[in-house]
Amino acid sequence: MFFKQKKNPALDREQHELLEHAQKRIRQKRAVFQHLVILVIGSLFFAVINKVLKIGDPHDWYIWVVMGWSFIWFIHLAQVFITDPFLGKDWERSQRERLLEKQKERIRQIEAEIEKTYPLPELPPKEEL
Repeated sequence: MFFKQKKNPALDREQHELLEHAQKRIRQKRAVFQHLVILVIGSLFFAVINKVLKIGDPHDWYIWVVMGWSFIWFIHLAQVFITDPFLGKDWERSQRERLLEKQKERIRQIEAEIEKTYPLPELPPKEEL
């Protein structure tokens, strides 16, 4: 009564792949936002070092650091929100299938060429005893 086992329907392969893909996308999006938070904190840190502590005072070098880091963050953002949806699992699967078909066709061509160049000798029919 208290220890009844719950029936847990097993996920089929397609559902499992969809679940894994969703978890991967969530991790990617979380990483982008974590990167943004670290970028903001790091930018403030470099600004404080340059302006308040007067390290490298005659120049505003922190601006170049922040711009470089922001550029890297925009690349990360584009990779997660633009590139991955278009070049994701479906694209990989279609490319893999296309390449497999090319390989199979090439194997068929090679087999046909071998058959034509080196035909197997015809064996005489077996005599029945």
